Amino acid sequence: MSAMWDLPDFDDHEAVHFFHDIETGLSAIIALHSTHLGPGAGGTRFWHYENRETAVTDALRLSRGMSFKNAMAGLPLGGGKAVILADRNRTKTPEMLAAFGRMIESLGGKYITAEDVGITAADMVALTKETKYVSGLPVSKSGEAGGDPGPFTAMGVYLGVKAAVAHKLGRDSMEGIHVAIQGVGSVGGGLARLLAKDGARLSIADINKEHAAALGEEIGATVVGLDEVMRIEADVFSPNALGAILDKVSIAHLNVPIVAGGANNQLATPEDGQRIFDRNILFAPDYVINSGGIISVGLEYLGDGDVSEVNRRVAMIPERLTEIWARSAAQNLPDSDVADNMAMALIGR
Repeated sequence: MSAMWDLPDFDDHEAVHFFHDIETGLSAIIALHSTHLGPGAGGTRFWHYENRETAVTDALRLSRGMSFKNAMAGLPLGGGKAVILADRNRTKTPEMLAAFGRMIESLGGKYITAEDVGITAADMVALTKETKYVSGLPVSKSGEAGGDPGPFTAMGVYLGVKAAVAHKLGRDSMEGIHVAIQGVGSVGGGLARLLAKDGARLSIADINKEHAAALGEEIGATVVGLDEVMRIEADVFSPNALGAILDKVSIAHLNVPIVAGGANNQLATPEDGQRIFDRNILFAPDYVINSGGIISVGLEYLGDGDVSEVNRRVAMIPERLTEIWARSAAQNLPDSDVADNMAMALIGR
């Protein structure tokens, strides 16, 4: 493995912590990209990686994304992310979670965690036995900020998709708009249900074919293959699974005027933002459109508002996207570059 500083995604991270618990066998990485605005906040991902370098790269990319996401959402939080290196069977025990909680606690509040892929609200509760630096916890009374951040992420993506359609296609209604959705888990599934209520025409794909089929029957969506969903002729391609799916090859085969979805780090490389721009495809930077979840867990942790305040801030996502698109047109720069420049200015870089 290359030296940490030489990795393409290192990007001046403040710290990268490697942990290993001998007793449980748990290995984890906590990356802190920036604490300029506050403690690094971002979820924990529980995933099986083919090698450790891939895990490091994922942690680096995700923590940088959280720096930008929190800054653009107007939260007094920095960017951090944790990845737990799961085995092939995704073995997760109470002892492993306890060990991970102690790892977080050892950082003394520099990192605040919440749910991400492979981690549940129940896991967050388990972590509180070892550390107080946890958010995304079940709410104790109606109206409180907190709980599963997925629905807030889905709502933000939904509002962002509508804003993109209005901006690019001049349509204020989603009736008859064809949206191809890649990944219909918590976020993509929530998005699909919201769009179905608006009368959108949906093509959906997911690695879990049974789940996709059930959702398709529920909302009247067409189920397509994973290799097909990115090439469908549609109005919007909405990636809501894992990242780095927009690269030189896949961008060349896109058959849509809009890309807007909730997956993190959709661009495989920075150059891919230029490739999308060159094809005159409107792009919704992922860390802006998918910020609903961190708005929820951030306000929960900070004790700065209730559900109505979370919803108010999520409703501001289209305004941020519209500003990015306007600057992109005025400056003749890719949407992704404009968003990055705005975020870096906010975190003092």
